Amino acid sequence: MYRRRIVAAAGLMVGIATLAVAQSPVAQKPAAKATSTKVSDIPRTADGKPDLSGVFSNAQSIPIQRPANLGEKEFYTPEELAANAARQRQAAEVGVHYDTSQFGLGAGQAKYAATLRTSVIVGPEGRLPALTPEAAKIQSQRRAVTAEHQWDGPETRPLAERCITWGFEGPPMMPVGYNSDLEIVQGTGYVAIVQEMIHDTRVIPTDGRPFSGAKVPQWMGESRGHWDGDTLVVETTNYNPRIAIQGTPISDALKVTERFSRLDANTILYRFTVDDPKTWVKPWSGEYTMTKIDSPLYEYACHEGNYGMQNNLSGARATEKAAAAKKK
Repeated sequence: MYRRRIVAAAGLMVGIATLAVAQSPVAQKPAAKATSTKVSDIPRTADGKPDLSGVFSNAQSIPIQRPANLGEKEFYTPEELAANAARQRQAAEVGVHYDTSQFGLGAGQAKYAATLRTSVIVGPEGRLPALTPEAAKIQSQRRAVTAEHQWDGPETRPLAERCITWGFEGPPMMPVGYNSDLEIVQGTGYVAIVQEMIHDTRVIPTDGRPFSGAKVPQWMGESRGHWDGDTLVVETTNYNPRIAIQGTPISDALKVTERFSRLDANTILYRFTVDDPKTWVKPWSGEYTMTKIDSPLYEYACHEGNYGMQNNLSGARATEKAAAAKKK
């Protein structure tokens, strides 16, 4: 299963995202309204901790931010969700049809968690809070530089296109349009999370050790975990300032707190809080469920098939050459 992220597929991914609600079952209540799980239903390790191990899909049928027209509505009723799915199917029937399976975007190629939530971000607003004035200024400056220099060379292309880091693996781990698969490996004193996309791996010590205090920032930050009852709590700081969360550049003050709770043999409830007082005017939180899948992770040969980089830069050079010839 070999899939590459290419610029030409971006528009297609957006279209698939709008149809995703039609792919999600509605039988399960959202985690916030679910009844408690029997302790005996939770897989456990030899030392009695909930066993988070397994390969999971975090594909979601809901957007990160709540649609503005829904206001403070956090949950659909089953009837509303079914009606939405019917409207999406009807829209798809009159639209342009693609064989999306060739891009790994077919409805049957991902396992979506059942939910009645209207967005991943929780709370009355269900949306990202406003940026601080300084963060808005920095974002505007970066966009201006990108607009002028984005085709200069490999160094000015996005991190994901350069196969450095995908970005959605976080933390926080955000759902994406495809390749939404990850594997959690748990051992004594450690939990590791491997993402199928670019095969980034985050190793999280859970033995109570303090943060290292190192001044070398990391793409996925520095994580430390501890158990709060049956929930794994992970705190992460020391991020590389070149990353962004939901398209927003972060600051050196960023702290992300994650909570992993095994609900049953096939489900993990994932909750997170993003706190960056230099970037957003207040912290914001989200949650979704991950669903266990019967599949291994597959190789994501990013550099070997990175034709997007070559095509983008060669196209830019051809455009410049044509413009120079026209001036002459």
